Amino acid sequence: MEIHRKRVTLRDVAATAGVSPSTASKALNGRRGQVSEATQARVRHVAEDLGFTPNALAQAMHTTRTGTVGLITDDLEGRFSLPILMGAEDTFGADRTSVFLCDGRGDPIRESHHLRALVSRQVDGLIVVGARPDTRPSVSHRVPMPVVYAYAASEDDNDHCVTTDNVRAGELVAEHMLALGRRNIAHISGDPAYSAAQERVEGITSVLAEHNLNLTARPLFGSWTETWGRAAARVLMEGDHPVDAIIGGSDRITRGIIETVKAMGYRIPEDIAVASFDNWDPLVSGGQPPVTSVDFRFKEIGRRAARLLSLALDSAVPEGSREVVEPQLVIRESSVGL
Repeated sequence: MEIHRKRVTLRDVAATAGVSPSTASKALNGRRGQVSEATQARVRHVAEDLGFTPNALAQAMHTTRTGTVGLITDDLEGRFSLPILMGAEDTFGADRTSVFLCDGRGDPIRESHHLRALVSRQVDGLIVVGARPDTRPSVSHRVPMPVVYAYAASEDDNDHCVTTDNVRAGELVAEHMLALGRRNIAHISGDPAYSAAQERVEGITSVLAEHNLNLTARPLFGSWTETWGRAAARVLMEGDHPVDAIIGGSDRITRGIIETVKAMGYRIPEDIAVASFDNWDPLVSGGQPPVTSVDFRFKEIGRRAARLLSLALDSAVPEGSREVVEPQLVIRESSVGL
């Protein structure tokens, strides 16, 4: 025989806690100054024991908040968006805020559809995650709630953004190679149309210039793929320039670089030290050898974006607030050996 459990109501909580429904509602909604801390604690304890789940719509009528946030991304693989989502949820979790993830797939029409859907759900705010760190068109004027842009900044200077520093990322890798005593450093990057590719070169070359050095060969630009990494590495190693270190433009490119360098008989890192960008765990930790890579701290970007959005919801942050998350170099065997 199937037993249907009766849904616990606010009146049930109030009766068990020995207070009125109005007081129970204020206690559960955190109305400080209207209900004593002792009463709030008692009501919340009873609600938890009874398994009471507040009705989100009813709460929204009292608080003007729905406790939901939308996150729109164009990152098909989740390489950036999933860590950013996890970071945002870490921050929102304390306030019991749920995050709706929508994939725009790089399609403006699909993105517009998601915007309309999230607005119709009356989400409290939006986090927009770019698939690349180049600036992107603003959507803030199209929605009636605060928006924070994560990883990719908005073209509108009045928008709130949390980004990373690709110039500093390039500096970190170059400083590491120089500290290892490498002087013939090469760089194989991805699509030159990406600002990240240009800014990482800028960081690398600026550090080398401080030591009166240049890249041992001109930077090689191509696609963000293993295939390009393999082809470019062969061209580089068969050239006339001495090479004792290679900086790959991404973990995918670097995987191809390592494969080719090893196939040509060079030892990593004894002969050629190798480092990369992105610190994408499936590619770097399980590599042979594991790869030194710059971590752009996507979870921290998500945490900062969530905090910034929370402040924006309370009108506690000025227009055009910009935060930059400092990248970190994670050193592994591809550059320092065992």
